[in-house]
Amino acid sequence: MNIEKTTQDGIATLKLTGWLETQAAVELQGALDALEPDTHALVLDLSALEYISSAGLRQLVAAHKKMDGNLTLTHVQPEIMDVLEMAGFLKRLHIEA
Repeated sequence: MNIEKTTQDGIATLKLTGWLETQAAVELQGALDALEPDTHALVLDLSALEYISSAGLRQLVAAHKKMDGNLTLTHVQPEIMDVLEMAGFLKRLHIEA
């Protein structure tokens, strides 16, 4: 997986490309841990995410907790949306088209 990070006005955007599986989840955790202290919101751009495992879902929960709910998922592909729905995440996470 590849993670591209941009930051503007305290909002960090991470664009995830490829598969968010066990090894990539560790990379995402590192990216979350490396966010600047003044980051008050996080956007995960999932336009190029092809697959998410349970380890990846755990990182979404961790990101949501770290940001005190100020997490937005954008450009979620239909296959990923299906997984999020089956996991019951649609009620918990803010998702934009």
